Amino acid sequence: MERRDVQGHYERLAADYDEHWAYGPHHITWMSARIVESLHLSSTDRIADIGCGTGMFAREVARIINPQQAILCVDPSLAMLHQIGTPPPAGLTPITASAEDFAAGSVQLPYEQLDAIWLKESVHHVAEPATTLHGLAGRLAPGGRLLVVMLPTSIEYPLFQAARSRFAELQPDPELIVDHLRAGGLQPQLRYMKYELHLDRDKYISMVRARYMSVLSTFNDSEIEKGIDEMRAAHPEPVLTFPDRFAFVLGVKPGGGR
Repeated sequence: MERRDVQGHYERLAADYDEHWAYGPHHITWMSARIVESLHLSSTDRIADIGCGTGMFAREVARIINPQQAILCVDPSLAMLHQIGTPPPAGLTPITASAEDFAAGSVQLPYEQLDAIWLKESVHHVAEPATTLHGLAGRLAPGGRLLVVMLPTSIEYPLFQAARSRFAELQPDPELIVDHLRAGGLQPQLRYMKYELHLDRDKYISMVRARYMSVLSTFNDSEIEKGIDEMRAAHPEPVLTFPDRFAFVLGVKPGGGR
Protein backbone atom coordinates (compact mmCIF):
# COMPACT_ATOMS: atom_id res chain seq x y z
CA MET A 1 0.00 0.00 0.00
CA GLU A 2 1.34 3.43 -0.89
CA ARG A 3 1.98 5.84 1.94
CA ARG A 4 -0.82 8.37 2.33
CA ASP A 5 -0.33 11.94 1.15
CA VAL A 6 -0.98 13.20 4.67
CA GLN A 7 0.15 16.80 4.24
CA GLY A 8 -1.72 17.16 0.96
CA HIS A 9 -4.83 15.68 2.60
CA TYR A 10 -4.80 18.33 5.33
CA GLU A 11 -3.92 21.16 2.96
CA ARG A 12 -7.04 20.34 0.94
CA LEU A 13 -9.25 19.99 4.00
CA ALA A 14 -7.93 22.92 6.04
CA ALA A 15 -10.54 25.56 5.23
CA ASP A 16 -13.43 23.31 6.30
CA TYR A 17 -11.53 21.13 8.76
CA ASP A 18 -13.26 22.21 11.95
CA GLU A 19 -16.66 21.75 10.31
CA HIS A 20 -15.90 18.27 9.00
CA TRP A 21 -13.69 16.94 11.77
CA ALA A 22 -15.10 18.29 15.00
CA TYR A 23 -17.91 16.15 16.36
CA GLY A 24 -19.20 19.22 18.16
CA PRO A 25 -18.20 21.83 20.75
CA HIS A 26 -18.91 19.51 23.68
CA HIS A 27 -16.44 16.96 22.33
CA ILE A 28 -13.73 19.62 22.01
CA THR A 29 -14.40 20.82 25.56
CA TRP A 30 -14.35 17.26 26.91
CA MET A 31 -11.10 16.31 25.17
CA SER A 32 -9.35 19.55 26.09
CA ALA A 33 -10.26 19.08 29.74
CA ARG A 34 -8.87 15.52 29.62
CA ILE A 35 -5.60 16.84 28.15
CA VAL A 36 -5.32 19.44 30.91
CA GLU A 37 -6.01 16.85 33.61
CA SER A 38 -3.70 14.19 32.18
CA LEU A 39 -0.77 16.59 31.84
CA HIS A 40 -1.53 18.41 35.13
CA LEU A 41 -1.21 21.68 33.23
CA SER A 42 -0.81 24.99 35.01
CA SER A 43 -0.62 28.57 33.80
CA THR A 44 3.17 28.64 34.27
CA ASP A 45 3.91 25.61 32.07
CA ARG A 46 5.78 25.92 28.77
CA ILE A 47 3.61 23.86 26.43
CA ALA A 48 3.61 22.54 22.86
CA ASP A 49 0.79 20.95 20.87
CA ILE A 50 2.46 18.82 18.18
CA GLY A 51 0.32 18.27 15.10
CA CYS A 52 -2.09 20.93 16.31
CA GLY A 53 -3.98 21.31 13.02
CA THR A 54 -6.31 24.31 13.31
CA GLY A 55 -5.53 24.71 17.01
CA MET A 56 -9.02 23.72 18.16
CA PHE A 57 -7.75 21.93 21.27
CA ALA A 58 -4.90 24.34 22.03
CA ARG A 59 -7.38 27.21 21.91
CA GLU A 60 -9.63 25.53 24.48
CA VAL A 61 -6.70 24.48 26.68
CA ALA A 62 -5.50 28.10 26.68
CA ARG A 63 -8.96 29.21 27.75
CA ILE A 64 -8.91 26.73 30.64
CA ILE A 65 -5.42 27.44 32.04
CA ASN A 66 -4.77 31.03 30.87
CA PRO A 67 -1.08 30.34 30.11
CA GLN A 68 1.52 32.91 31.02
CA GLN A 69 3.54 31.83 27.98
CA ALA A 70 1.80 31.10 24.70
CA ILE A 71 1.15 27.47 23.77
CA LEU A 72 3.32 26.50 20.80
CA CYS A 73 1.03 25.21 18.05
CA VAL A 74 3.22 23.05 15.81
CA ASP A 75 2.07 21.69 12.45
CA PRO A 76 3.70 21.22 9.03
CA SER A 77 0.63 22.54 7.20
CA LEU A 78 0.55 26.30 6.64
CA ALA A 79 -3.07 26.02 5.54
CA MET A 80 -4.07 24.40 8.82
CA LEU A 81 -2.11 26.90 10.91
CA HIS A 82 -3.70 29.76 8.98
CA GLN A 83 -7.06 28.72 10.45
CA ILE A 84 -5.77 29.64 13.93
CA GLY A 85 -6.06 33.29 12.91
CA THR A 86 -3.95 36.21 11.73
CA PRO A 87 -2.78 37.43 14.10
CA PRO A 88 -3.23 34.33 16.28
CA PRO A 89 -5.34 34.69 19.42
CA ALA A 90 -3.61 35.48 22.68
CA GLY A 91 -2.11 32.38 24.25
CA LEU A 92 -1.19 30.63 20.99
CA THR A 93 1.99 30.81 18.86
CA PRO A 94 1.87 28.93 15.52
CA ILE A 95 5.08 27.19 14.40
CA THR A 96 5.36 25.62 10.95
CA ALA A 97 7.26 22.39 11.51
CA SER A 98 6.86 18.64 11.46
CA ALA A 99 6.96 16.55 14.62
CA GLU A 100 10.22 15.07 13.34
CA ASP A 101 11.89 18.47 12.91
CA PHE A 102 10.65 19.65 16.28
CA ALA A 103 11.96 16.50 17.97
CA ALA A 104 15.33 16.80 16.21
CA GLY A 105 15.84 20.26 17.72
CA SER A 106 15.97 21.99 14.33
CA VAL A 107 13.12 24.34 15.28
CA GLN A 108 14.00 27.50 17.19
CA LEU A 109 11.87 27.91 20.32
CA PRO A 110 11.36 30.85 22.67
CA TYR A 111 12.79 28.70 25.48
CA GLU A 112 15.15 25.76 25.72
CA GLN A 113 12.93 23.24 27.51
CA LEU A 114 9.24 22.41 27.72
CA ASP A 115 7.15 21.37 30.69
CA ALA A 116 4.43 19.64 28.69
CA ILE A 117 3.93 18.32 25.16
CA TRP A 118 0.91 16.62 23.69
CA LEU A 119 0.17 14.88 20.40
CA LYS A 120 -3.55 14.47 19.78
CA GLU A 121 -4.27 11.82 17.11
CA SER A 122 -1.14 12.67 15.17
CA VAL A 123 1.38 10.01 16.20
CA HIS A 124 0.20 7.70 13.39
CA HIS A 125 1.47 10.29 10.89
CA VAL A 126 5.01 10.16 12.29
CA ALA A 127 7.35 8.20 10.03
CA GLU A 128 9.72 7.05 12.81
CA PRO A 129 7.72 7.23 16.07
CA ALA A 130 10.45 5.71 18.24
CA THR A 131 13.02 8.29 17.13
CA THR A 132 10.56 11.19 17.21
CA LEU A 133 9.14 10.41 20.65
CA HIS A 134 12.67 9.97 22.00
CA GLY A 135 13.54 13.40 20.61
CA LEU A 136 10.43 14.99 22.09
CA ALA A 137 11.29 13.47 25.46
CA GLY A 138 14.69 15.11 25.18
CA ARG A 139 13.06 18.53 24.88
CA LEU A 140 11.32 18.16 28.23
CA ALA A 141 12.56 19.79 31.41
CA PRO A 142 13.01 17.52 34.46
CA GLY A 143 9.52 16.54 35.60
CA GLY A 144 8.14 17.34 32.14
CA ARG A 145 5.25 15.36 30.69
CA LEU A 146 4.61 13.99 27.20
CA LEU A 147 1.08 12.88 26.33
CA VAL A 148 0.09 10.87 23.27
CA VAL A 149 -3.66 10.74 22.69
CA MET A 150 -4.61 8.18 20.07
CA LEU A 151 -7.30 5.80 18.92
CA PRO A 152 -6.85 2.09 19.62
CA THR A 153 -6.28 -0.27 16.71
CA SER A 154 -9.96 -1.25 16.67
CA ILE A 155 -12.70 1.37 16.45
CA GLU A 156 -16.49 1.14 16.65
CA TYR A 157 -17.27 3.96 14.24
CA PRO A 158 -20.20 3.41 11.82
CA LEU A 159 -17.81 3.46 8.85
CA PHE A 160 -17.88 1.01 5.97
CA GLN A 161 -16.04 -2.23 6.64
CA ALA A 162 -13.11 -1.60 4.29
CA ALA A 163 -12.34 1.67 6.11
CA ARG A 164 -12.40 0.02 9.54
CA SER A 165 -10.15 -2.78 8.29
CA ARG A 166 -7.65 -0.38 6.74
CA PHE A 167 -7.62 1.72 9.88
CA ALA A 168 -6.69 -1.39 11.90
CA GLU A 169 -3.84 -2.08 9.47
CA LEU A 170 -2.40 1.42 9.72
CA GLN A 171 -2.99 2.40 13.34
CA PRO A 172 -0.08 1.78 15.77
CA ASP A 173 -0.73 -0.13 18.98
CA PRO A 174 -0.81 2.11 22.09
CA GLU A 175 1.32 -0.49 23.91
CA LEU A 176 4.05 0.16 21.35
CA ILE A 177 3.91 3.87 22.18
CA VAL A 178 4.32 2.96 25.85
CA ASP A 179 7.49 1.09 24.90
CA HIS A 180 8.78 4.06 22.90
CA LEU A 181 8.25 6.46 25.81
CA ARG A 182 9.99 4.09 28.20
CA ALA A 183 12.93 3.76 25.79
CA GLY A 184 13.05 7.57 25.66
CA GLY A 185 13.71 7.71 29.40
CA LEU A 186 10.17 8.53 30.50
CA GLN A 187 8.00 6.79 33.07
CA PRO A 188 4.94 5.73 31.05
CA GLN A 189 1.38 4.89 31.92
CA LEU A 190 -1.57 3.96 29.71
CA ARG A 191 -5.26 4.47 30.34
CA TYR A 192 -8.36 4.47 28.17
CA MET A 193 -11.26 6.92 28.19
CA LYS A 194 -14.51 6.89 26.27
CA TYR A 195 -16.81 9.61 24.97
CA GLU A 196 -20.23 8.71 23.58
CA LEU A 197 -21.12 10.46 20.35
CA HIS A 198 -24.57 11.29 19.00
CA LEU A 199 -24.39 12.53 15.41
CA ASP A 200 -26.94 13.24 12.71
CA ARG A 201 -26.42 10.50 10.13
CA ASP A 202 -26.37 12.88 7.18
CA LYS A 203 -23.76 15.06 8.91
CA TYR A 204 -21.57 12.05 9.57
CA ILE A 205 -21.90 10.91 5.96
CA SER A 206 -20.85 14.38 4.80
CA MET A 207 -17.80 14.12 7.09
CA VAL A 208 -16.90 10.77 5.53
CA ARG A 209 -17.36 12.17 2.02
CA ALA A 210 -15.01 15.02 2.99
CA ARG A 211 -12.52 12.37 4.23
CA TYR A 212 -12.43 13.77 7.75
CA MET A 213 -10.23 10.85 8.87
CA SER A 214 -6.91 10.59 7.07
CA VAL A 215 -7.46 6.86 6.47
CA LEU A 216 -10.35 7.82 4.19
CA SER A 217 -7.87 9.60 1.90
CA THR A 218 -6.67 6.14 0.86
CA PHE A 219 -9.99 5.52 -0.94
CA ASN A 220 -10.97 7.06 -4.29
CA ASP A 221 -14.29 8.79 -4.89
CA SER A 222 -16.11 5.72 -6.18
CA GLU A 223 -14.90 3.65 -3.23
CA ILE A 224 -16.08 6.33 -0.82
CA GLU A 225 -19.54 6.47 -2.44
CA LYS A 226 -19.81 2.68 -2.40
CA GLY A 227 -18.83 2.77 1.28
CA ILE A 228 -21.45 5.41 2.01
CA ASP A 229 -24.10 3.21 0.38
CA GLU A 230 -22.99 0.41 2.72
CA MET A 231 -23.23 2.78 5.70
CA ARG A 232 -26.74 3.91 4.74
CA ALA A 233 -27.92 0.31 4.51
CA ALA A 234 -26.33 -0.67 7.83
CA HIS A 235 -27.49 2.44 9.69
CA PRO A 236 -30.99 3.59 8.67
CA GLU A 237 -31.44 5.45 11.97
CA PRO A 238 -31.37 9.27 11.66
CA VAL A 239 -29.03 9.72 14.64
CA LEU A 240 -25.89 7.63 15.02
CA THR A 241 -24.74 6.72 18.52
CA PHE A 242 -21.27 5.25 18.93
CA PRO A 243 -18.33 5.39 21.35
CA ASP A 244 -15.15 7.34 20.72
CA ARG A 245 -12.52 5.47 22.73
CA PHE A 246 -9.07 6.94 23.26
CA ALA A 247 -5.76 5.71 24.60
CA PHE A 248 -3.98 8.29 26.75
CA VAL A 249 -0.29 7.40 26.91
CA LEU A 250 1.53 9.64 29.38
CA GLY A 251 5.27 9.74 29.91
CA VAL A 252 6.87 11.65 32.79
CA LYS A 253 10.52 12.66 32.81
CA PRO A 254 12.24 11.88 36.11
CA GLY A 255 13.27 14.83 38.27
CA GLY A 256 11.56 18.12 38.90
CA GLY A 257 9.29 19.09 41.76
CA ARG A 258 6.10 17.30 40.73
